[in-house]
Formats: sequence, C-alpha cells, structure tokens
Amino acid sequence: MLSILTITVPIYLVIGMGYLAVRRGMFGGVELRALGKFVLNFALPALVFQALAQRPLAEVLNGPFLAAYAGGSIAVLLGAFALARFGRGKPMPDSALIGMGSAFSNSGFIGYPIVLQWLGPPAAVALALCMLVENVLLLPLTLALAESRGGNSWQAAFAQSLRRLAVNPLILAIVAGAAVAATGLALPEPLGRAIGMLATASAAVALFVIGGSLVGLSPAGMRGDVALVAVGKLVVHPLAVFACLLLLPPVDPTLRAAAVAYASMPMLSIYPILAQKYGREGFCAAALLVTTLVSFATISGVLWILSAGLGWRG
Repeated sequence: MLSILTITVPIYLVIGMGYLAVRRGMFGGVELRALGKFVLNFALPALVFQALAQRPLAEVLNGPFLAAYAGGSIAVLLGAFALARFGRGKPMPDSALIGMGSAFSNSGFIGYPIVLQWLGPPAAVALALCMLVENVLLLPLTLALAESRGGNSWQAAFAQSLRRLAVNPLILAIVAGAAVAATGLALPEPLGRAIGMLATASAAVALFVIGGSLVGLSPAGMRGDVALVAVGKLVVHPLAVFACLLLLPPVDPTLRAAAVAYASMPMLSIYPILAQKYGREGFCAAALLVTTLVSFATISGVLWILSAGLGWRG
C-alpha cells in the first residue's frame, strides 16, 4: 500500500494545484484548453515514442498478450457504450466517452510506476504493448463512435476517424517509435533529451488541466454515469482481460500478471482533455477523480489476488 501511496499522493497534489490555480483566477478556460492541446500534440506523443523506441521491436510484438489485452478492452468499451447508448439513452459522444473511460487505462502515468515496483523490468515491455492497443485500436474506435452522429453511418465515421489519425501526432509517434525500434538506430543525444523533456512534462500538465476542470463542477445528475464508468474500469476491465488470458495461448506469467494489473488502473489522465471537444470535460474529470480515489482499494486487491491467490507474479 505504501508504494501505491507514493504514486497517487503526488497525482492528487498536482490536481489540487490546478484546481487552486483556476479557483484563484490564475488560469481560465482558454488557458486550460491550450495546455490540453500541448499534452495531446507534443508531450504525450513524446512519451509514446520514447516507450517504443528504447526497446527491440520483437519485445513489443507479443501476439497472445496483444490479443488478450485488446480483446478484453474492446469488449468492455463496446459493452459500456451499448449500455449507455441503448440502456440509458445517452447521445453518441457521451456513450463513446463512457466506453472509453471503462476500457482505457492510465498505463503511463499510474500503471507503469506501480507495475514497475511490483514486477520490475517486464513492466516496460508490457507498457509498450498496452500503449499499442490503447492508441492504435481503442482510440480510433472511440473517436469513430463519438463522431457517428446525424446521417453519417458507423463505417463512414470510422473511415473519417482513420483519416484524421493518419496525421495525429500520437499515431505518428507510434509509427516513428516502432521504426526506430526496428532499425535499432540511436537518436542524436540532443534530440533524445528534448523528447525526454517533453515526455516528462506530459503527466504534470495533464493532471494540472484535470484539476482546473473540477472548478465549478456540480455532481448533480452525474452519479449514475460516474458509477458506471468506475465499475467498468476498476472491476469489469481487469476481469475481461483476465478471461481473455485464460482463453488464449499461454503468456509468460509475469507478462500476464502485468496485463491484468494495467487493466485494473483508473482511466488515462487526459480523459477530460479528450472530452473537451464534446463539452463533457466536467463529467470526465469527476469520473477520473472518483475512479482514482476508489482505485486505492481495488488495485491493492488485484495485486494481492494475482500474487497470493494465483501465483501470477512469476
């Protein structure tokens, strides 16, 4: 529990700083959106590129791991989307965001520090695999669902989403990182340091924006949707990945433990930033805060079950 606290306490401190900065008038909505664009277009792509480029390509092409994590994540995303859309009558963008919040883990900012302390070096390999699934599969699917409005068909929206992703800095970073990993080339030291600086900035800036988004937030009418996202993310998602691991060919015990552990993390910290386009950053920030708070207990439980109960730690 102490190792988890050393990760989550700084997260809440930065969120609190963002909240106080906006509450005291130091930042406004325009400034927060500008910071959000910085994270999406520069800092986060640098983090993804760094994660892929520093490892041999063979390490990030583990088929059974990718299939299990992708299968469980997509099943949860579509299930939560369908429940929100058809069971609760939510609009398409809201339903897509609920699906994303239920299936898209904070692999880089919370998951990696926790799994690294728990499993050691294999955590980095699992991080790269999870990021491939999240950014190449889950993100395009979420955007397609969110944009499926009016007379546009699902297929047309998905094709439009793929065209946009072709020039998306995050996708370009994945392609570039994989290319560097495949060739084994080393980046010039000044360029590598610059990318490292941007990658380091991503967590703090994203969390600062989350804190600012909480100012003026009213929880009225959000409890049901927030609970749906929290249960989906912290309970259903790790269970779905666990089930897929049992059904697919065997995976190294340490990596399969990492897959379930990453799935048990709260949603990505830029969740409210991605929701800005649809005007739902307030709900997403509330869901993120509640889910991160509850994850104190659920993450500890998952790690204990995997280690003591199943012996999956390797």
